[in-house]
Amino acid sequence: MTTSAGPLQQRAEVLSLKRVGAYHHLTLVAPGVAERFRPGQFAALAVGGPESALLLRRSFSIYRVRDSGTYGGTVEIIFAVTGKGTAWLADLVPHDVVDVVAPLGRPFALPKEAVSCALVAGGYGSAPMFALSGRLLDRGCAVHMVLGASTESRLFGALEARRSAQSVIVTTEDGSVGIKGRVTDVLPEVLERTGSAVVYACGPMGMLAAVAQVAETHGAWSQCAVEEAMACGVGVCMTCVLPVIGEDGRTRMVRSCVEGPVFRGDRVRWSDVGTVPEGTLGAPSGGWPQ
Repeated sequence: MTTSAGPLQQRAEVLSLKRVGAYHHLTLVAPGVAERFRPGQFAALAVGGPESALLLRRSFSIYRVRDSGTYGGTVEIIFAVTGKGTAWLADLVPHDVVDVVAPLGRPFALPKEAVSCALVAGGYGSAPMFALSGRLLDRGCAVHMVLGASTESRLFGALEARRSAQSVIVTTEDGSVGIKGRVTDVLPEVLERTGSAVVYACGPMGMLAAVAQVAETHGAWSQCAVEEAMACGVGVCMTCVLPVIGEDGRTRMVRSCVEGPVFRGDRVRWSDVGTVPEGTLGAPSGGWPQ
């Protein structure tokens, strides 16, 4: 599949919407997105309809794309209902129309050589991992997945993972399925057993911080797709900034939607997310008041 530059904005028709455990699986007819998509990118959806007071878009990792078919190209996302915007999405029916901009953001970087890779996800953060797994397998990489959630209903894609990876470990905090605990409880053993050189992760910020630390401890390179709120999706509103260390060693407040959502795990200042740390380029001496 070739990749063209730039996202598309279009009025996408709802093809299907179904429940998957605690989540919703939305398929939209959006020709042209598949040809531009790379794993790790996201879609920004307008919510509430044309007369709504809900002005800000909602951004979601892209789960899957198809470039052809009876209805033309499609894009699929997985989401949970967390507020008015996602509740509106959950009430959509086939043939409803949603304004979509996709694909957006920087994708996961693929290894130049065939190496062993660990893909770690929390909740529906597993959604972008299946397209990534396909690309890695095409390059001859070994793929090992670790999926976690608080409980069984909040896992996504456990069965699909077994078709997409050489090994899969599932964890739940309540022990309802798989190993009781968190993904970081089993990740060290996975890295040692598989010799994974790269760790890819998507999920809650706390999980990403912990995964990045485990990867660094085991000498692996980590890439984390962050779950910051991205109100515009195109770098204008500055609501999704977080502190990231650049190649020159200086900290900058960068936009998750443009410079991300995928960042090197060892470059994000995880403990300072939500603040402007002292010494950040452009910040006043002494840092911003907290």
